[in-house]
Amino acid sequence: MANQREPAPAGTLPDLEQFSLRRFLESLPPDQKETRDGRIELGDIAAVLDGNPRAVLFNQPGDCGLPLCGNVAGSRARLAHAFGATPETVTSVILQRLRKQGILVEVDRSQAPVQQIVQVGEECDLTALPVHLQHALDGAPYISASLDFSRDPATGWTNVGMRRLMLRGRRTAGIDLVAPSDLRAIYQAHAARGEPMPLAFAIGSNPVDHLAGTMRLPMDELELVAALRGAPMGVVKCITNDLRVPADAQMIIEGYLDERGHAEPEGPYGEFLGYYGVLKRNPVFHVTAITRRRDAIFQTATIGGKSMALTDTAQLCSLRTELMVWRGLESAVREVTAVYAPPATGGSFNVRVAMRQRVPGEARNAIAAIFASSANIKHVFVVDPDIDVFDEAQMEWALATRFQADRDLVVQSGLRAMPLDPSLDGATVTAKAGFDLTLPLLPAGHERPLEHRVPSPPVYDFPRHASLEAALEDGPKHFAELMAAIGTRDGREIIRWLEDTHTRRPITRDQDGRYRFA
Repeated sequence: MANQREPAPAGTLPDLEQFSLRRFLESLPPDQKETRDGRIELGDIAAVLDGNPRAVLFNQPGDCGLPLCGNVAGSRARLAHAFGATPETVTSVILQRLRKQGILVEVDRSQAPVQQIVQVGEECDLTALPVHLQHALDGAPYISASLDFSRDPATGWTNVGMRRLMLRGRRTAGIDLVAPSDLRAIYQAHAARGEPMPLAFAIGSNPVDHLAGTMRLPMDELELVAALRGAPMGVVKCITNDLRVPADAQMIIEGYLDERGHAEPEGPYGEFLGYYGVLKRNPVFHVTAITRRRDAIFQTATIGGKSMALTDTAQLCSLRTELMVWRGLESAVREVTAVYAPPATGGSFNVRVAMRQRVPGEARNAIAAIFASSANIKHVFVVDPDIDVFDEAQMEWALATRFQADRDLVVQSGLRAMPLDPSLDGATVTAKAGFDLTLPLLPAGHERPLEHRVPSPPVYDFPRHASLEAALEDGPKHFAELMAAIGTRDGREIIRWLEDTHTRRPITRDQDGRYRFA
């Protein structure tokens, strides 16, 4: 894909506030946010955010002089709001945006809000920022809502990810590069050559940008951010390296990973699957500059814990997983009607799909395609369109009444695993299970047998007849059809009529329970 970065001609500068974090927070409805004006110790931030259904803005976190917000992407409603969509339509809106190429516009440093204040070298101090301890056994305070920007020398593309930074000192931090990723591969190539790798982190971003940071597509991922925004995005060159970063971020931390490789301990840390990640050896990030807006808001992300469904990472992973599944199913099956990755599972391991089968075996084709679409997905549940995949009760009912384990379970083993999966117990590969919860496929034009139909309240939009006798002369009728035939909403008079009529003209029932003259 050709790079679409271009300088901004006079009068064509993108709106550098449209996607700012501050404007997003201001746009949230009252039930989606809360503001705390009083001073709060940094060590007490995590307890306020844990299990909180709202985004929270702390105006006086510690003695840092910067406001702090958290849990911004911690609900599907807020993610949908960021895309101008509803929770039900957000995936279709994003898929439409992914079909168009993102446009980047080079912004002069004098016009970039994120470079209104610049600190270089020893002026930089990570410990002056409102970075708080998030979990009881974390190895140190972490910067957790950070988007990372690097350049792949092999392609010239910018790689964008979302990784945390463990504070090690005023100008050093640990970064987790254990799991397979594009950034890990880029860094390993630098380390093999004995070269440091330039890296920059954006702190304080719109949820749209964070979603882009969770995705992995073969393209310049700065353009991916712009594509998801659905508008040209201003980018600016860093102060101490040649990387381009969003000009409208709240803060940029510039620096490099040194060439020593996975050299220093990092962790433990409460991970996005709800358990701790152990102490690991990881590269060290060295800060060379910190730039920010004059009115910058610092940002933290909620991760792990018992309230998984209310965390930033689970909601972002859920939406990311759904998008990957939709794309993976495009060529495998045709009539997919809904996809949902429950955030309570971390947003990665379990996926639900509603689809209309057209030929036998399509549900299993969907299961196989989803297995292949993501290493993280372990369990796939496929249902008919009459089941709402967002409804826990309906999914439980489908599993209980439409599934036979010896017939409808699809198991594959020896597949690539996600290293943080605590159920692996030391294994390096995983098993996956597919649950075919669909009803038997019917030949065209056939109705489901009565035992496969779902009860619902009666409706009475059937033809009227001169009498009940005329109605049955017209053909077999369900009881509700007999009520509609004479325009009654009672029904007891029909019972009396059936009893009286049966003595002189027998009335029987067919296999579907309809009344008819013998």
